Amino acid sequence: MDQRLILITVLVKLGVAAAVASALVRSKVFKNNLFREERTLAEKIFLVLFVGLPFALGVIVRGSVHNFLAADLSFEATILLGVIAGRFAGVSAGILISLPSLIHGEWLNVPFNVLAGFAAGVLRGLAHDYEVIWAFTPFVDLSVYRWIRRNVQQPRLDWQIGFFLFVLALSVTRAELGGLFPQYFFSLDSPQWGVKLAIFASNLMCIAIPLKIFNNVRIEMKLEQQERALMQARMAALQSQINPHFLFNTLNSVSSLVRRDPDTARELIVKLANILRRLLRRVDAFSPLRDEIAFLDDYLDIEVVRFGRDKLQVIKELDPASLEVLVPSMMLQPLVENSLKHGLAPKIGGGRIYLRSRLESGNLLLEVEDDGVGIGAANPLEASDGMTGAGIGMSNVTERLKVLYGGTAAMEIASRPGEGTRVKLRVPVLQSLEGTSAAGLSAAGPAGHFAIRSNTQR
Repeated sequence: MDQRLILITVLVKLGVAAAVASALVRSKVFKNNLFREERTLAEKIFLVLFVGLPFALGVIVRGSVHNFLAADLSFEATILLGVIAGRFAGVSAGILISLPSLIHGEWLNVPFNVLAGFAAGVLRGLAHDYEVIWAFTPFVDLSVYRWIRRNVQQPRLDWQIGFFLFVLALSVTRAELGGLFPQYFFSLDSPQWGVKLAIFASNLMCIAIPLKIFNNVRIEMKLEQQERALMQARMAALQSQINPHFLFNTLNSVSSLVRRDPDTARELIVKLANILRRLLRRVDAFSPLRDEIAFLDDYLDIEVVRFGRDKLQVIKELDPASLEVLVPSMMLQPLVENSLKHGLAPKIGGGRIYLRSRLESGNLLLEVEDDGVGIGAANPLEASDGMTGAGIGMSNVTERLKVLYGGTAAMEIASRPGEGTRVKLRVPVLQSLEGTSAAGLSAAGPAGHFAIRSNTQR
């Protein structure tokens, strides 16, 4: 066989290994299986079939297409599956991938690949940490350098060096068998040492390249998991800020009534107990709008007593169809609290709070409006980004919308000094509690694109 053709075949083999590995990781089921280090028998069988069948097809193509030897990666694929999934997978892959070679009378391929897969599985069991498998590199100079650095501090046998020598030894054995039994065993070989070394290097690379591609996918999946965990922790932190904030403000309201009106104070304590009981039971990030309105009713009963029934009116304009839509838990209460604290409290004659909801083009529109003093020099709520000076409550609303909805939600603030403030929220309609975790919804859009619009006039 022409030596130049062998070198071309070696290069094409690298491309075939990369192409097959890249195609495999497009499957979500395969990626989830690949991510597990401990697999059930059914998962190992799936992995062998999913990875082994394309390489078995390559063996068929090698025998059917003249001089297309690069399609046969049975040796490399068997070792790959053995080192990824263990002895059972290695042996099963050796049988599955080598079976088509029996058609050509190459019966020695099956036992050789079975032994190679078994030995690769044994090597996997000897790894002190499975991460060293994914970090394998065929560049021996780097491996030797890392081995020297590690052994200076703590002498031990390096797994990656051992795996490198293992593949190299099997490659040499394979070449010798191909020379001794050319009719019964397939292997790519050359009498020239330079070409022979290129063949051995390609065997190593055809194992290392899929490992690198698979490892990149594993790293991406781990990063996604860590991002979801971070989002959930972030949501928990935000919710834990809201509840004490609300509790302390409510307790201040109750304390002002203890001496002058103990009966009313007792009634408010009972209402506060009901509110706290509901807060303690609430673990979901979302709840129906109907429940949020009921929660607001309890909260406003307390605030009406504090302000005076003749000074605070709450007007609801709620679309009945919107009441079953899921909204973030405790999202409206900070907005109402801000209207009371910053809008109506400074106003001598009290005022009104309007709660509105309606459905529009697949979105839920929520409005909290007051006819208080508005945003002005004496009430500096606004900041350069449109809003943040209102304190913990409003900043939490902003942050939670960013985390939960990304770019699919928006908040608009409009205010006129002396006339009042309106906060309008637009959030996507969610029909079910399933799949509404903080991390899951954050994929709807990048948090940095959350829209806050302010229309404040002085």
